[in-house]
Amino acid sequence: MISLFMTFSDPTGERRIHADDLAAAAAMIGSIPGMAEGLLFTPLEQSVDHPYKADGAGPAFTLQLRFPNLFACEAAMDRSGVLAGLAVASGLPSLAGLEVTHQAMVTRAFPVDDATHANGTVTPCSYLVHYPGPADDMNAWNLHYLEHHPSIMQTFPDVRQIEIYTRIDWVDRLPSQRVEYMQRNRLMFDSPQALARALGSDIIERMRADFVQFPPFAGGNKHFPMLTRVVRPIA
Repeated sequence: MISLFMTFSDPTGERRIHADDLAAAAAMIGSIPGMAEGLLFTPLEQSVDHPYKADGAGPAFTLQLRFPNLFACEAAMDRSGVLAGLAVASGLPSLAGLEVTHQAMVTRAFPVDDATHANGTVTPCSYLVHYPGPADDMNAWNLHYLEHHPSIMQTFPDVRQIEIYTRIDWVDRLPSQRVEYMQRNRLMFDSPQALARALGSDIIERMRADFVQFPPFAGGNKHFPMLTRVVRPIA
């Protein structure tokens, strides 16, 4: 599975996508040929406690679009397609003028004890993490991270989804800026409060203990809790 990330960022951290534009973006995304699923991420309406609040509120809007293979993803990134319009915020005035980046990555999914959302879940919350890189030795980095960190993530209480994304080469004709972060992660919970409870547990100490064992890398990392909306392809 391939994931395409597209991120709309405001350097001031103040702008947000409006509700009408979010609905319009969801309709556009549902019409993308070959897409298996779309995830739309928006900032929390009220902040919650988590260990990396200093990283800020996060982007104004982020997309994760899943494709069954790289060829389907690349086909969707043609200069005349829906994604090209999204990249320039066509018809989405609340996103106009923002910094827009994109990256295609391999999706690595890991099992959780219970992937079913609790009754009453309305808007799940994802914890988006990225490592810009680079690492001194990417193979050593990936080996350590994939062999150690997911098994700790799996012990977070009520985690519903764990995915890790790693780099690939891809081609596109999008007008937005390409980025090549060495890794992204995403954990999903039932709500921002559930995420805060999990990250306030003692599991975070195990995560930190493993962090100091990571092979050498530059660029630090960023962590953003984001409300999550799932979009299915339009039949």
